[in-house]
Amino acid sequence: MRSLTVSLLFPLCLLIACTTTKETTDKPMAESQERMMLYQMFTRLFTNTNLTNKPWGTIEENGVGKFNDITAKSLEELKLMGITHVWYTGVIEHALLTDYTQFGIPLDDADVVKGRAGSPYAIKDYYDVNPDLAKSVPNRMREFEALVKRTHDAGLKVIVDFVPNHVARAYHSDVKPEGVIDFGEDDNMEASFDPNNNFYYIPNSSFVVPEGYNSLGDNTFPTKDGKFDESPAKATGNDVFSASPSIYDWFETVKLNYGVDYLNNRQTHFDSIPDTWIKMKDILLFWAGKNVDGFRCDMAEMVPVEFWEWVTKEVKAQYPEISFTAEIYNPHAYRNYIHQGGFDYLYDKVELYDTLKGIIQGHMTTDAITGIWQRQDGIGPNMLRFLENHDEQRIASPDFAGEMNKGIPMMAVTSFMHTGPVMLYFGQEVGEPGKGESGFGGDDGRTTIFDYWGVPEHVKWVNNGAFDGGLLSDDQKALRKQYAEIIKACNEYSAIREGAFYDLHYYNRNQDYTGYSDKIYAFVRHHEDEVLLIITNFDTNPQSAKIKIPQPAWETFGLSSDRLSANGKPFDRLSTIDYSSESELVIDLAPISYQIIKLE
Repeated sequence: MRSLTVSLLFPLCLLIACTTTKETTDKPMAESQERMMLYQMFTRLFTNTNLTNKPWGTIEENGVGKFNDITAKSLEELKLMGITHVWYTGVIEHALLTDYTQFGIPLDDADVVKGRAGSPYAIKDYYDVNPDLAKSVPNRMREFEALVKRTHDAGLKVIVDFVPNHVARAYHSDVKPEGVIDFGEDDNMEASFDPNNNFYYIPNSSFVVPEGYNSLGDNTFPTKDGKFDESPAKATGNDVFSASPSIYDWFETVKLNYGVDYLNNRQTHFDSIPDTWIKMKDILLFWAGKNVDGFRCDMAEMVPVEFWEWVTKEVKAQYPEISFTAEIYNPHAYRNYIHQGGFDYLYDKVELYDTLKGIIQGHMTTDAITGIWQRQDGIGPNMLRFLENHDEQRIASPDFAGEMNKGIPMMAVTSFMHTGPVMLYFGQEVGEPGKGESGFGGDDGRTTIFDYWGVPEHVKWVNNGAFDGGLLSDDQKALRKQYAEIIKACNEYSAIREGAFYDLHYYNRNQDYTGYSDKIYAFVRHHEDEVLLIITNFDTNPQSAKIKIPQPAWETFGLSSDRLSANGKPFDRLSTIDYSSESELVIDLAPISYQIIKLE
């Protein structure tokens, strides 16, 4: 990582040379292509207006949202906000503790289910949807298909989860298509590893429920007895090859075998296509056949890139427009999963997200942002940026920023620096703080994904199914309007939608220049005859920034006049070029804000 302290000592000519980038990759974005503005909807929570919120509460006590409750009006409101895609999180059937045995769905064992509502990533049946989400359980798939159509009718596209690395301990498909063989059905369970197996085994050992695990906060549930029967034990989802995973492991899941022998130096066995690959391809084609437009692939880097290289080509041969987005946390693997693995988009969590969180919490300065685009040069359009999702703390929680408005400058940088997709998590736009002891999910600044729950600030926008924000405070309405302005700008301005990026931060942070603080981040997006100066203030105090723009930048932008204007206010271009005089391009910024300024 190149630190700012070292970079500022470089010769100025080198500094200037490294501050401009055109966002291109091996898979360039088509001219005028709409950017993906993704809304992550945690489906079971989105329309639940029951705010009883009893810790460890049942579905009857705390309620649950349904497919049918996601109305055309709710989707139209997202479209009006600038959203282009909806990620319906938690659609595929997963292990849970509500009893649906009357519909032929086996009851899960509470020893290996986290919370009453269960983890949406402990998949129980890849060919079915979560019965919790249906008004009529026997018609659950038809209700999902109707939701897909409603979403498309609203002008939005549909993303669903694909969970390739692990399944629930009691995986069993009761609605699989004719001829489909379940995972593990033909496994040789006497072998710890066999390239033809779907699972990894611990021979001569039975699975042991982690000591002290209590999924319900009490000992009353009939299937919770500490004696979940799995013999021989299977390896646990987070690569734990032991019959006794800890309470901190993903013990509710089992690891799938893609032909990698983890206990023998990770030797690979890809000479013939492993059975798990074929089963997973068929699952992806099944959901593509339901008219979904893309997959968010859970923990993609825990699955060999060779599988992705093969399966993305197989699926796109039949569905060429479908997209693949990888949840991935290793920057060293980014280019491999794009160029070899075939992913369209990757999570940008450990770089931009972590940096912006550090800045808003006061642990870092805006100096850290420049290094991110430098490291991601050439793959910027492939990076999916976000500030919240189901795994992360809410901005408004004390664990993150402690104030909902502090998300605005972070969202501006997240959205405007690049041409890649941007994601908004439901409730983020109204300042949901994720507060309250929910059960298994605890009280940690996150909205629980394990419990039946209501999301209080989001429910104010739902407004008993009107989806008009009628119960929001004036501050919340203003916040939602600001988020909508940012999201819509990503496709309304050609320079932001598809233009090039020029970093101004290095030039303005010259050690001898005092007109620009480390609470500010400024850059330019430019395309044809549109040149936009974008400047953000992360400080809780007003800032005044005297912006310097080097001569090579002006040449790049194609603006050669000595007298220019910024949103109609004139300034002398020459005053911005070096440090010998005060810049006449002075921007006054309100606390926790951003501005888009047209340069002409």
